[in-house]
Amino acid sequence: MGDARQERVEAALEHAAERLGDVTPLVMAEFFRRFPAAEASFAHHAPHDPARLGAEMVDNALYCLMTWCERRSEVEIILQTSAPHHADTLHVPGEWYAGLLGAAADVLARAARGDEEAALWAELSAELSAAVAASIA
Repeated sequence: MGDARQERVEAALEHAAERLGDVTPLVMAEFFRRFPAAEASFAHHAPHDPARLGAEMVDNALYCLMTWCERRSEVEIILQTSAPHHADTLHVPGEWYAGLLGAAADVLARAARGDEEAALWAELSAELSAAVAASIA
């Protein structure tokens, strides 16, 4: 199951890259649409280059999405260290952390070649959101 699902993720990512190009501005726009107050937080935590911070966060979200099926434990470790740090030290709500993952998945779903591929992104988003919630519980 994991290998077949990973193959579906990789094929969907390739298709999304061909169709959408660099998804960073799309993901950040979707994220800020959902969480408008987060934009000020990015400016606060990276006053000289909030766009670079956004790009790093999108890179992390994409890594989690594309690695989840293949190396779930690795992604869980990343989330178990990163999400609490963001919540406790940087005062970034867990909803924002999970929300960026969700925004990335939803942007990728826009390039989906049908309902099955769109459902894949929704499943990954839900699973990662649950992992974030578990890591800051």
